[in-house]
Amino acid sequence: MLHLKIGDKAPDFSGLDQFNQPIGLADFRGTKLVLYFYPKASTPGCTLEAQNLRDYYQDFIKNGYKVVGVSADTVAKQKSFCDKNNLPFPLIADESKEIIKSYGVWGPKKFMGREFDGIHRTTFVIDENGVISNVIEKVDTKKHAFQILQIN
Repeated sequence: MLHLKIGDKAPDFSGLDQFNQPIGLADFRGTKLVLYFYPKASTPGCTLEAQNLRDYYQDFIKNGYKVVGVSADTVAKQKSFCDKNNLPFPLIADESKEIIKSYGVWGPKKFMGREFDGIHRTTFVIDENGVISNVIEKVDTKKHAFQILQIN
């Protein structure tokens, strides 16, 4: 598993959002970006995390951030998740796991006594120059916005 750290150049990426529109790192040059990876749309933890980011979205905007979520769900599942929770930010459908793997968040996990490969819930804060300025690996799904915004 690749381990990106503060000061590393963010890997370039491109994918399709919940509207089946292309979106990539180049779209955010000159802007601070919160790129968060989550295991699966519409699951309890992922829903709490997305709702928390939604509830503090205006704080992100005021602080100059854009927010983008990434999971291996389909475009249709991302759209449904976004619509159901009134999410004001794009969600990338990375079914091939290309972006997920390039950010090093795919790997072995344990849940309820079984091991499997999956997405590790991780957030990367990327500065205006495409450099990683923070990595949050221990995400608190109920207070994730605070975890991100307190770094300012």
